Amino acid sequence: MARKPHVLIAGAGIGGLTAALALLQRGHDVDVYEQAPVLMEFGAGIQLAADGTRLLISLGLEDAMRKVVCEAAGKEVRIWNTGQTFKLFDLGEDSVRRFGAPYWFVHRGDLHTILKDAVLALKPNAIHTSARAMGYTEKDGRITLELEDGRRPQGDILVGADGVHSRLRQQMFDPSKSEFTGIIAWRGLARRSELSADLQRMVGTNWVGPGGHVITYPIHSGEWLNFVGFGERDDWQVESWHEKGSHEECAADFQNWNASVHEIIFKTDQPYKWALVARSPLQTWSKGHATLLGDACHPTLPFLAHGAIMALEDAIVLARCLDKYDNIVEALHRYQLARVERATKIVNGSTETGKRFHNRTLADPVAAVGFMEREWAPEKVRTRYDWLFEYDATSVPV
Repeated sequence: MARKPHVLIAGAGIGGLTAALALLQRGHDVDVYEQAPVLMEFGAGIQLAADGTRLLISLGLEDAMRKVVCEAAGKEVRIWNTGQTFKLFDLGEDSVRRFGAPYWFVHRGDLHTILKDAVLALKPNAIHTSARAMGYTEKDGRITLELEDGRRPQGDILVGADGVHSRLRQQMFDPSKSEFTGIIAWRGLARRSELSADLQRMVGTNWVGPGGHVITYPIHSGEWLNFVGFGERDDWQVESWHEKGSHEECAADFQNWNASVHEIIFKTDQPYKWALVARSPLQTWSKGHATLLGDACHPTLPFLAHGAIMALEDAIVLARCLDKYDNIVEALHRYQLARVERATKIVNGSTETGKRFHNRTLADPVAAVGFMEREWAPEKVRTRYDWLFEYDATSVPV
């Protein structure tokens, strides 16, 4: 039996670790190179719909995940100032019944830890830290990854899972154009036990308004309420996730919003802010024995809550293609072919969803109710979301 190719992965985020785990489980040798000196994941909450949770379950991670996730009863949409509430969709048992898998809210760090532990359980020395990928060379079917510290590991395949600012993408293809959206994002965590009873309910909530929206949901076994707020501003264009802001500045971006929104803001431990930058998704992901995964090839605005899920889907489809096709170039081509259309649709759909969340009609108290009833009518919700949740990366044709 022919040796399975040795895979090098640049980036130990959620996508890179999921790819490593899926490949190790299929008998590939894998090494992951992460630029950070300590393996940890920043950020806060992630929403994992059925198309994402079924993949984690297929990897054998259900028991570990259930110890840290929240499986909320449903999601709702609320008007920015009055707080009037409309049902978005049911979750819990309804997600399992309709889509075959649960809908989970999880802290990004919890998911990252579970993936890391699963990878290291299969190969204890698989992850290499302080290993920033700068570029690569390919010769005679062998890849040499060029690390900043001078190391030059070799393998048969290179997967660029090195994020939105991917150096590997920059080498493989022309630089992608980026455009500031005019939206600043805030994130923070509030302890649920310190919030009003209405805010302690086990639901996910989308507050929508003219020029902004707020997303909240419970994470970390219900200990925290994850807060993400989006406001329209043109005076902040720093894309870093680690930039601290103040509670007062955050609250000013949601002036005249419902008192519950402000309660959450001032209860967050530390608000962070970053600018939302839009990029067009690549239509070609692979070149020779190198390919891209996740934000490296299809960075998306967070308005459909599918950035992390797309990385999970990429990882599973990539592993399946490398299992099915002996020829590496053919395998990477099939991976790209299976994923590009869906990824592009999600990126474009996220942009359109943002326009709905920020609609100026919501400024009018009377028109706002009609807008909500029309835009979140059950049939429209099904059209916008069912195709997302039904997708199964473990069985789509490759």
